[in-house]
Amino acid sequence: MTESALQHRPELEVMRVRHALKFRLLQVTQVATLNPHLVRVTLRGDDLADFESASFDDHVKVFFPLPGEDKPVVPQAGPNGPVFDPDKPRPVARDFTPRRFDRAARELDLEFAMHEAGPATAWAAQAKPGQYLGIGGPRGSFVIPAQFDWHLLIGDETALPAIARRLEELPAGTRVATLIQAADLSAHIELDTRADLFAQWIYRSDSDDAHAALLHALRYTYLPEGDGYVWAAGEATLMRAVRQLLCNERGLDKRRIRASAYWKHGEQGVHGTIDE
Repeated sequence: MTESALQHRPELEVMRVRHALKFRLLQVTQVATLNPHLVRVTLRGDDLADFESASFDDHVKVFFPLPGEDKPVVPQAGPNGPVFDPDKPRPVARDFTPRRFDRAARELDLEFAMHEAGPATAWAAQAKPGQYLGIGGPRGSFVIPAQFDWHLLIGDETALPAIARRLEELPAGTRVATLIQAADLSAHIELDTRADLFAQWIYRSDSDDAHAALLHALRYTYLPEGDGYVWAAGEATLMRAVRQLLCNERGLDKRRIRASAYWKHGEQGVHGTIDE
């Protein structure tokens, strides 16, 4: 796709929206196990009255209590970012998608993928109403217009909250396909949408090399004519391979791809955009 073609439809311009940085202490009101691999936690607090999340691609920084703490240490917003109490140990923090927000009820849903041992997974495994979490942000939103001729959403269990939210928000008549890698059939969830959805699931239990299986499926996934957009998130090495395949083999313009690492094998706290 040429640069002039990309600029021909201004309604397809991807926007970055900045939000005022705010930190909140919220209380757990409900915990629901959606399947053995996904736990939904509902948080509530009056501070959510001015919460903003303009995109399914958003993330909040979640602060977890340390052992022996009832409530996590939540920083204050300073002119250059978060400011922590120097006399208290810093909390463990991880990035999560705002899955659902109800302003009237002052409720926010987060979903935890129970995929690898870590502080977030350990907390979610014992979560119960009455406990507390801190959240910061979102600091900004990467808004991908719904008006693209087609959408392709790619990810693993960690990306399911964002994918499910996007599908719920897309209008009727939108062409969208998903390519989701999950542990096995028990990780399957129903995807609610008004859009015209074609869903593909790749189960790691069915293959000796699940990364190769997803890349093989992507290599032969039908991409319609017109202006499309691909959003992908999951394990860092796989997402880099996904982006390279889309650019080098499928001929997509890199400006029509958003690929992110939500985690990385053997490391903790990995979250970032993949630009190469």
